[in-house]
Formats: sequence, C-alpha cells, structure tokens
Amino acid sequence: MPATTDNFPLKGRKIWVSGHKGMVGSAIIRRLEAIDCEIVTVDRNKLDLLRQKEVEDWLSETKPDAVFVAAATVGGILANDTRPAEFLYNNLMIESNIIHSAYKNNVSKLLFLGSTCIYPKMAKQPIKETELLTGSLEPTNEWYAIAKIAGIKLCQAYMRQYGCNFISAMPTNLYGAGDNYDLETSHVLPALIRKAHEAKTKNQTELEVWGSGTPMREFLYVDDLADALVFLMENYSSESHINVGTGKDLTIRELAETVCRIVGFKGNLVFDAGKPDGTPRKLTDVSKINAIGWKASTNIEDGISKAYEWFLKNIKNVRGI
Repeated sequence: MPATTDNFPLKGRKIWVSGHKGMVGSAIIRRLEAIDCEIVTVDRNKLDLLRQKEVEDWLSETKPDAVFVAAATVGGILANDTRPAEFLYNNLMIESNIIHSAYKNNVSKLLFLGSTCIYPKMAKQPIKETELLTGSLEPTNEWYAIAKIAGIKLCQAYMRQYGCNFISAMPTNLYGAGDNYDLETSHVLPALIRKAHEAKTKNQTELEVWGSGTPMREFLYVDDLADALVFLMENYSSESHINVGTGKDLTIRELAETVCRIVGFKGNLVFDAGKPDGTPRKLTDVSKINAIGWKASTNIEDGISKAYEWFLKNIKNVRGI
C-alpha cells in the first residue's frame, strides 16, 4: 500500500512510552522532551505487560492519547537461538495486550515497533515492505520474527475492522546510548565495541569476531530512530508497515574494522567461521519514509563514536558489564 500522510501533532497530548527504560524507549523519551507533551511511563514492577487485565486497567486509569509500543524481549543471535519460548511468548503477549487494550480504551493513535528480521532470509535487496511473507525466515531469529509479524498483522486488523489508527514501523539494526553489552545476549555492534575496548585495555593482540565477516548489515543510530518514530506518529497512517533505516550497509568485517579504529584497538581480527552468520544481507528500502519527508542524519562513524563515548561514561552501569 502507498504511504498515507496523517496530521496528528503530539503537542499537548498525553503519550505512553512502553519499554521506557530500554534503549529505544529512552531515546523516544529524549525526543519527546523537545515537544510540549505529557509523557507517561510505568515500571515493570507496577505493571506486568504479560497480564492483559493489568494492562487494560492501567490504560483505563491513565487514558493516554498515543502509545509507542517499544516494550519487547530482545537479543542477538545467541539469545534468539537458545531462548525461543521467551522470545515468542513474551513478545506475542506484550504486543497483544497493549494493542487490544489500546483499542478498548479508545487510544487515538498507536505505533508498534517491529524489526527487519520479519523479512525472509533471502529477501530481494534492498528490502521493500512488500517482501513480507514472501519466503522463509532466518532460522536463528524466527521466534522473534514471527512475534513481530503478528504485531504488524494485529495493527492492520484493528485498523481494518475497528478503524483504529494503529501503525507499524520496522527499524533496521539499532545501536546507541543504553545499548546491551552482555556478550551472551547483545547484538553485533555493542558486542564489538565491548570486545574491542577490553582487547585494547588488556593489550591483547587479537579480537575474535563471530562468523565469516562477509554478511552485510545496515545500522541505525537509536536517536535517529526516535526522531523517525515521532515523525511517523505525527505524519503517517496506513495499514502497511514502514521501514526505518539509512539505506546504506557494510560488511561485518568493515564494521569490526571501523569499531577497532574508533576504539583504538590495533590488533588483528580473527573470524570464527564456525559461528553462525545469520542472513547474508539485510538492507532496507527506505524510499517510502524518505518520500514522506524523513531521512537518517547520523552516519556510521559518528554513531559509533557517540556510542563508544556513552559506553565509556557509563561503563560502571552498562548492562552486561
């Protein structure tokens, strides 16, 4: 479906950001703080998003005008591959409870946050939104992908049946302030930053990288994503999900070399081809979001520099350290 513009200014509205303590949720809040709106959040010890009645009751009491669904169970290849039940069940329940409760409580607009892992492993590159459900998923993260596809379809169904203004955005690989640096559960870019930093401080001569180094990936700085999500909330309305990315990619080898240069590690890279590569290439077609007026502004070098600066400032409190 073609992009459809909307006019939904957030100024003066009450906005719930679910998952507000995560990397994406906290970036959304930073972006919303530049707007004259009321931001509402709730900690997980006060609201269990896996419990439908709790979510319904909280929304009934709070009555937000708009909702960002940024809460999710997330992780890298290892986490997806070893915890399939958590990734499928938790994400299905979180999104279903929020979306259905938003409908029951007359939320004016909702934005569901997905992931480009929804696309087939061998999708045509760059990946257009129409590639969804045209082929088999990447096996190492299919549990998460299936849950996110269900979230897209829920938004489409509630829009079609009930007229709800519920939209979905699919960001590419994210990184930035508040990222997860646990080597057991993190994504590739924060893992490389941590490993390069530790290799430098320990004067190691080698840094191991999972896989062959040949897969190509696209990376989006999380504050760029937050800017895009606010833009979409204010300007976009369609059953079709919409990609959010830079439209540029690089190999994992190039990424590792860039991280090492910025961190200052001067040793050798060693690629463990016995570890999984995942999807060979995953580059999003961002022509739809570009056409309605948004483009990413942070290049990969500047983004990694900002991410590493944040890592150094917060190293004592960084997740996974």
